[in-house]
Amino acid sequence: MDFTNPAPLSVPTMLFNLLLGLLLSVLLAVYYARYGDSLSNRSKFAPILPLLSMITLLVITVVKSSLALSLGLVGALSIVRFRTAIKDPEELIFLFFAIAIGLGLGADQRIATLMAFLVIMGYLLVRKLLLRTFRLAPANNLYLNIALPLGEVSDEAAFDFVNAVLGEELRSVDLRRLDTNGREMRLVFYFRARTAEALARIAERIHARYAEASISIVEQNNILGG
Repeated sequence: MDFTNPAPLSVPTMLFNLLLGLLLSVLLAVYYARYGDSLSNRSKFAPILPLLSMITLLVITVVKSSLALSLGLVGALSIVRFRTAIKDPEELIFLFFAIAIGLGLGADQRIATLMAFLVIMGYLLVRKLLLRTFRLAPANNLYLNIALPLGEVSDEAAFDFVNAVLGEELRSVDLRRLDTNGREMRLVFYFRARTAEALARIAERIHARYAEASISIVEQNNILGG
């Protein structure tokens, strides 16, 4: 048995697997962008998933035909260091899902991959439907902290401007605290956002009028183990 010469690849089979992987991973990306719960920019993260699936598929397709290539891949990956932190568990789950699609199709396990994809996506859709129907989703205690330098602007004008911006961009907003000393106004709001992009628009609109404004978002579900 020759372990150095790779077995010939079937180009039509590889192309079929790539197209099927592209279809499945695009459906995964659409679901994540539309129904994901992450507060990160899902519209920019989602297009990465099809690329990740197809690259994984290509790597597995190439190395499975040769023991030497497989050992070389193990050696190469052992020196790679990924230092980008994944702060949201949901992002990590969808990354693994995309990799699993590439692994399954790269190993020519099309039926198993397709069945697993349908079962997992079915579970995600049913779970999302049940959470929305029975309102079982845990509330995100999201707080928006805004500090505005007033200068010659009155407290009332500054508050009215912020209140108008938040009312246009957020699904619901509730003022929890207001502090002012004549030079600076600090506001704390509890809010629910329609999309993550709305938060970026809020920051952009406020900074356009108050360049020195400070804006931060705090999630307080799990403070002190709560």
